[in-house]
Amino acid sequence: MPYSLLIDVVVAVLLMVTIGYAVRLNKRLGLLRRDKAELEKLAVAFTESTMRADESLGRLRSTADMMQQQIVTAQGLHDDLAFLLDRGEKAADRLEDAVRKSRDVDHMMVPSSNHSVAGPLAAAKAAIAPADTRQPQSAEIEDVNAGMTRPAPTVASQENDKISAQTEAERELLKALRSGH
Repeated sequence: MPYSLLIDVVVAVLLMVTIGYAVRLNKRLGLLRRDKAELEKLAVAFTESTMRADESLGRLRSTADMMQQQIVTAQGLHDDLAFLLDRGEKAADRLEDAVRKSRDVDHMMVPSSNHSVAGPLAAAKAAIAPADTRQPQSAEIEDVNAGMTRPAPTVASQENDKISAQTEAERELLKALRSGH
């Protein structure tokens, strides 16, 4: 066989192998093009997701800042309410002490026969009566329960106690008691 025929056969076989590789390469390139389109779609979706996540983080930060401001405001209100509650408790204690003192004074002033009638109403009347309308007290008042005598408090010392113990709430209570009679 001539060499030229042998070379032609080898070239033909190599061309067939090359064509086979070209077909296979064309299929792979087609897959790559199709995958490239999918990859581009995936990249676009990823970019959109990243942008939405950034927007959500911004909203989350602004919400957290707003919540922090509300917490600071609430803490201030809590402190104010605690202060007012403390002052209210102190005022209630002073009012209770004033009522107790006025009841004690009333019990000392009321004879034993009228003791059942006197009660809290007489104590309230004694507490709210102006200083100039009170009757002068004797130097000693008989204690009905103990049967002992002790010096009576002076009108001036009672007025000083009354003025120092009165708060706005106490004044309003006394005003309400006066208007009820």
